[in-house]
Amino acid sequence: MLIALDVGNTNTVIGIFDGEVLKADWRIRTERDVTVDELGMLFRNLFDSRGLDFSKANNLIISCVVPPMLDTLENFGRKYVQTDPLVVGPGIKTGIPILIDNPKEVGADRVVNAVAAYDKYRRSLIIIDLGTSTNFDYVSPKGEYMGGVIAPGLIISSEALFQKASKLQRIEISRPKRVIGKDTISAMLSGLVYGHVGLIDGIVRRMIAEAGTDPLVIASGGLAPLVAVESETITEVIPDLTLDGLRILFNLNRTPRGQS
Repeated sequence: MLIALDVGNTNTVIGIFDGEVLKADWRIRTERDVTVDELGMLFRNLFDSRGLDFSKANNLIISCVVPPMLDTLENFGRKYVQTDPLVVGPGIKTGIPILIDNPKEVGADRVVNAVAAYDKYRRSLIIIDLGTSTNFDYVSPKGEYMGGVIAPGLIISSEALFQKASKLQRIEISRPKRVIGKDTISAMLSGLVYGHVGLIDGIVRRMIAEAGTDPLVIASGGLAPLVAVESETITEVIPDLTLDGLRILFNLNRTPRGQS
């Protein structure tokens, strides 16, 4: 089995593949100071919770945008999965040209999403990943990664309100009942969610006008369903996009252990 690990600044997404089948997935908080043995115990418990045998996990691919964690993650792979993990980064085969000024700058998660989306649709795409930041990536009709946009995410925006405005409290992001809030919390929710939807639709329309194509607009990430239902430009929501991209990249770069 393949463990696909996408480590973001706020959350870590874990997927377990048996061949092409996603057997289980989890979204957990990213803990920067986690140890190798803590990861080992965590994974054993996660596998047990779904009735999976951790000893059968013998392949590992990692996409990580938190550099201080990379050594720990790689050592976890060597100790508990008995393999040198494949790390998404410069030098691995992606199957798509990365046509930006410095390809080494593009985040691993953005490349992974582009690979997965183009493999699925084979057309021009705008991929929106709603995480700590909200990333917009454009893929050409030929499957070329052309660049994109990075904006503050919903969680960052919410935390900024809490930290910088003395009378505003920390809130949980949810769908507002109305635009015109009747109390402080509902007013904050309206501004955060509808403001972010406006940001997304505005940027997508500008990207389409500049690209001169008719891309499919895909949303991914934990907050994608919340935002997509209000958006006028998002046409598909694929929660497992990054995990599927990691599976594709692993198969493109390595023969899974246990297979010929």
